[in-house]
Amino acid sequence: NMVMSFRVTDLQMLLGFVGRSKSGLKHELVTRALQLVQFDCSPEVFKKIKELYETRYAKKSSEAAQPPPQQHRAHEALAIHPSYDRSNTVAQTSISTTNIDYPVLYGKYLNGLGRLPPKVAKPEVRLVKLPFYTILDELLKPTELVPQNNEKLQESPCIFALTPRQVELIRNSRELQPGVKSVQVVLRICYTDTSSPQEDQYPPNIAVKVNHSYCSVPGYYPSNKPGVEPKRPCRPINLTHLMYLSAATNRITVTWGNYGKSYSVGLYLVRQMTSAELLQRLKTIGIKHPELCKALVKEKLRLDPDSEIATTGVRVSLICPLVKMRLSVPCRAETCAHLQCFDAVFYLQMNEKKPTWMCPVCDKPAPYDQLIIDGLLSKILRECEDADEIEYLVDGSWCSIRAEKERSCSPQCPILVLGEYFR
Repeated sequence: NMVMSFRVTDLQMLLGFVGRSKSGLKHELVTRALQLVQFDCSPEVFKKIKELYETRYAKKSSEAAQPPPQQHRAHEALAIHPSYDRSNTVAQTSISTTNIDYPVLYGKYLNGLGRLPPKVAKPEVRLVKLPFYTILDELLKPTELVPQNNEKLQESPCIFALTPRQVELIRNSRELQPGVKSVQVVLRICYTDTSSPQEDQYPPNIAVKVNHSYCSVPGYYPSNKPGVEPKRPCRPINLTHLMYLSAATNRITVTWGNYGKSYSVGLYLVRQMTSAELLQRLKTIGIKHPELCKALVKEKLRLDPDSEIATTGVRVSLICPLVKMRLSVPCRAETCAHLQCFDAVFYLQMNEKKPTWMCPVCDKPAPYDQLIIDGLLSKILRECEDADEIEYLVDGSWCSIRAEKERSCSPQCPILVLGEYFR
């Protein structure tokens, strides 16, 4: 409330006090000052705010019962905002540290997405971690989209500014492809559910406007099966190319359909990773030692829960079930019960284009952080170049299926004799 009542000179003095930029229009100075209040309000900063406030209205102490004209205008400006709550207004000139509610006021002014009152113990919405996105900064915590009326189509605005450091990170990042930077500002949307980390989920009729232009949102995958509705890939929405990469404020407006379900949105500064980078990371930290893999083979063959008869061996294909080619980087999830592997190269490439993270062998979840490279099968692939299948034996050893067939055939085999006869 104090900051919202400041004139341009007051805002410039406050920003100058903490070494922030003092240039720009008043709404830019206000946004910058409110960011300061929420994220970096030390006792010294609050003391300076209070000092500026009291200096400004020292001559009007007799009018303490009425807020000053400038404060009236601040309240009117907020009242226009759909999420403004009149209960947050303070009709007094002196505000103590104990009853100031600046984080809530800041949240309502800054993003218009509705915030819970302070001191309400409620778990926060969390989004699942995405392997292809490394979070550098959280620009807006997951915040509920609150309908402002009974209309089916709702709009929720969000106003924020990037710091100079964030702007430099974006500008200096490499290009994944023309016009697409690896460091991005992304919007993520999910159900408002605090019971577990949430996957990205778009509300109906979603549209995202950044400053003066609409942003492209992933469309639906066509369905080839009759009676099956097409699916929509819900991913982070890259806003970077439409944003002001400067101290200017950016305005994002989310349009969404209000049909009973509750959604939350968050803004993040991320670095987008490629499948090649994830593969390199997996090769660095995800290789399971051959001896550990051998012990796992022996354990599975010693006690097979699916069979009452002792298992003497298990066959494993050296062909990737994804692309029907010989394995190069044999991989599977630690949570998988099978020994069969798929190729990490193709698995990561497929999930880069269409993320599902499902094991192609058992069709169960195989997330990136559960993947391991089978050190034993990697060794076998190097030693066995002339076979497409091997068999693990009960003692942990292995043999080539093709080599085994060749050994079982002798020169006196009847099949060979017949072949000689007919030739």
